[in-house]
Amino acid sequence: MTTLTEYTEYIGEPTIADGPAVWRIARESGKLDVNSPYSYLLWFRDFAQTSAVARDDNGALKGFTTGYRRPDRPDVLVIWQIAVTGAGRGRGLAGAMLDHLTHRLRAQGILRSLETTISPGNTASQQLFLSFAERHRASLKRELLFPAELFPDAHEPEYLYRIGPLR
Repeated sequence: MTTLTEYTEYIGEPTIADGPAVWRIARESGKLDVNSPYSYLLWFRDFAQTSAVARDDNGALKGFTTGYRRPDRPDVLVIWQIAVTGAGRGRGLAGAMLDHLTHRLRAQGILRSLETTISPGNTASQQLFLSFAERHRASLKRELLFPAELFPDAHEPEYLYRIGPLR
């Protein structure tokens, strides 16, 4: 398991009240497709159990992970977004959130594998999920999921990363 960095006091489930701060972190990341503020409120109402937030010792949000269980395969967690504030990047916080979230769901007996999509230009996310697979001694398979031409705007293709089974 990843060791939490010295400034991180708490990683746990988000609340609806975390929605505005998460929207700001997503917007300021410069990497994520930013959803509407409303969608983050709704996400944390409906998918708090499959998401996580990291707070510092003052309670301020330092990062978030949003995920959901696939309806057709409820033992698969799909990570929708993950981001860390600028000051918190490069310190293992994203990995700690993933480890926390998957440990929590595995302890409930509802998780076998993880999926996410990553564009070719997002090398930080590629490294994050490669490291996650290595830490958990799980296989990682990568395949094209959404070609660029499916997007109505300029967007890189999205590759599906399948990690599992988790041990």
